[in-house]
Amino acid sequence: MALILILGASRGLGRALTEAYLGQGHRVIATVRRAEDMAALQALGAEVLRLDLADPASVSGLAWQLDGESIDIALYVAGVWDGQAAGVPPTQQQFDAVMHSNVLGFMQALPQIAPMVQAAGGVVAAFSSEMSLLAQADESAWLYRVSKAALNMAVASACEQWPGLTLLALDPGWTQTEMGGSAAPVPLGDSVQGLMRVLAGAVPEDRGSLLRYDGTKIRFFTS
Repeated sequence: MALILILGASRGLGRALTEAYLGQGHRVIATVRRAEDMAALQALGAEVLRLDLADPASVSGLAWQLDGESIDIALYVAGVWDGQAAGVPPTQQQFDAVMHSNVLGFMQALPQIAPMVQAAGGVVAAFSSEMSLLAQADESAWLYRVSKAALNMAVASACEQWPGLTLLALDPGWTQTEMGGSAAPVPLGDSVQGLMRVLAGAVPEDRGSLLRYDGTKIRFFTS
């Protein structure tokens, strides 16, 4: 039985992954921002922590809440979508909401959980997107693209700090969730099962890569 930490599990991919890992008999610690989201995950069998990943003061207490744990897989799933096109300047409130959730939360959480995952020989994965790639840039979802590109850099840079940790980014595909919408081409179940296969097969050589749910790998650097 592995211990899975899912940061951002109240809905969408985070909740679906929580349920899937519990279904395989694993122990899951899941975080949610709102108290009213705790009961549903607890009913599934998860251990639930209340944590606002967009708030550094809230994230600062993560390490002591996990004190003594050895974590096999840690997933940073939390994220905010902003679909505003390029050329329309975001307000400070929009910028802060997206960047705090999509980037700052990961950068605050990683130093706290990395030693626990490294001790277990495990994997830390941040949920990114192919929309983060410069080669595929267009005018859509300007701020969201910027945030995921920044997240990729946070992953790549942190590989140097924890050389013994399998640290990577994941692309779940455009998935049929509340964020992705019903018109998305990837069914939620397909994304979840693909991500779990990718994580089960992740090796140290995958460090600093963006792994898609279908197994495709894109390296962030060549060294």
